[in-house]
Amino acid sequence: MSTDWTGVYRATFPELVRYLYRKVWDRDRAEELAQETFVRGLAETPENPRAWLFAVAGNLARDEVRKVVRRKKHLALVAAETPERDPEPDPEAQLERREELARAREALASLADRDREVLLLWDAGLSYGEIAEHSGLAPGAVGTTLARARRRLAEAYRGPQDGSQEAPGPERRTDHPRNNDDRNDEETHVARG
Repeated sequence: MSTDWTGVYRATFPELVRYLYRKVWDRDRAEELAQETFVRGLAETPENPRAWLFAVAGNLARDEVRKVVRRKKHLALVAAETPERDPEPDPEAQLERREELARAREALASLADRDREVLLLWDAGLSYGEIAEHSGLAPGAVGTTLARARRRLAEAYRGPQDGSQEAPGPERRTDHPRNNDDRNDEETHVARG
């Protein structure tokens, strides 16, 4: 069965560009990579064209990042060199916006590859099933992974609140017998006796 690439293109291209943009931080390059992804798709007949396109696009974006690193350019520098389309008239607002974008990029870059990938695929509009297919996660694990990735992104964006570098651990339940540190070994032995 042949793939209706025209229909897939119309339905997927904007989401694919958005996904790629968040990986390479350059709108023009994201559009070029999306076009290249579709060109490669014309020679294929994937079962799930949308998921296949995002998988290929992810690979192309990784290759692109490697090229940038080899040229000793950081993704943030590429984004900073891109002219803004709608400059804000207030210089303070522009500076604040650039700082927010830099913090968001840093937070996203600080995530584990799988967390970043799942967030970007979800943001691009893929379903949980498509995310599972692309990432290799079990379909039932996508929601949990996505929730954890969102939490980690928010924590990374906010940064350490008290100046420490360590993230707080989970709250310890003191009402559970195993977590009650006030008991000594003798009391434990007698209670189990």
